[in-house]
Amino acid sequence: MGEALVAELASAELPARDRYFDTLRAMAMVRVVAYHAFHYTVLALLFPSMGIMFALGGSLMARSLDRAAGAQVIRGRVRRLLPAVWVMSAVLVPLMLVAGWGHRPAWPDFLLWVVPLATPPSSHGFGDVGAEGAGVLWYLATYLWLVLLSPVLLRLYRRQRVLTILLPLIVLAALHSEKIADGNNAVQTVGYVLTFLPCWLLGFAHRDGDLRKLRPAVVAGVAVGCAALGLGWVVEHPGPGGLDLVPFPLAHALYSMGFVLALLRLNPSLAWLGRMPLVQKLVAALNNRAVTIYLWHNVVITVAILIGDRLGLWDLGRGALVYFGFTCIALSLLTATVFGLGWVEDLAARRRPRLRPWPVRSSRHAAPPLAGRALVAPTAAKHRVGAAS
Repeated sequence: MGEALVAELASAELPARDRYFDTLRAMAMVRVVAYHAFHYTVLALLFPSMGIMFALGGSLMARSLDRAAGAQVIRGRVRRLLPAVWVMSAVLVPLMLVAGWGHRPAWPDFLLWVVPLATPPSSHGFGDVGAEGAGVLWYLATYLWLVLLSPVLLRLYRRQRVLTILLPLIVLAALHSEKIADGNNAVQTVGYVLTFLPCWLLGFAHRDGDLRKLRPAVVAGVAVGCAALGLGWVVEHPGPGGLDLVPFPLAHALYSMGFVLALLRLNPSLAWLGRMPLVQKLVAALNNRAVTIYLWHNVVITVAILIGDRLGLWDLGRGALVYFGFTCIALSLLTATVFGLGWVEDLAARRRPRLRPWPVRSSRHAAPPLAGRALVAPTAAKHRVGAAS
């Protein structure tokens, strides 16, 4: 399977790819980049990418654990993920040090740039480039913890399915008065794990076929109820960012679960995409370089803003031309990053490195079906283009 696409952030090699999963990941990746570029909260409500990505990751994790020992599966996922993180660290950490990191932490904290089990430390030098890069690593920390816990979680789920899904929600409800999102690094990491654990477990339910056993009307009712409860809480208790789910972990979990239940129960074949080769190639590229895109997109957006400053782009106001110009700059930088650094994902997957982010049909082999992964809390910095909160 040397030419197979990356199934997710760190998935094992799979004999076949799920076109629907690939499409969901591609949509999630586009939404993540758009959200961080323009910071419109409505984007996160229209498509809660992070919950969906954790659900897809949980489904693939359950599949892998059924085929191989837990330690082997964990090693495979960590091996596929960390090299891209190390490349990012090798660029950003020296930049932050050169810029003058006045209050840098003790050296053990820098190990989080090697294995991000929590958000690593950062400074605000060079236009917040380091801080923006570190800001997205909360997702990788959450992902790693869920991967490490999955062998135990899968056993618990198969013994007490409903109770296992409800337990993190009960804990979040008990902690609803605690400001988890504003806590220290460890508290925030635990909060993210609890928030997205139900979606990860719903991925188990998808893989075991439990969702298919439920009548569509039942799933639709539960999905709408969860999403309505989550959204209703935020409407009644708006935070500093307005209708922002992140400060309210329980509401965030419920809202994400509503979408995950509906999307995983639908599970269409999307065979019609086979007649759209350009769309297939784009989906493949987004999936096959998902780690690179996710790790670097916030840095790229920040650099694009700095370039816009130098070009005087913001002096033109906030019309369509400004948005178009900023988008072109950011996409050009992101494309260059994907072609320049994406091959690291091939090495991590033990494939021959290549510059192109999509498979190419050969005369002897048909191109494999598409695949990939992904994740997003708002970062601390407020971008000047369409800043919402």
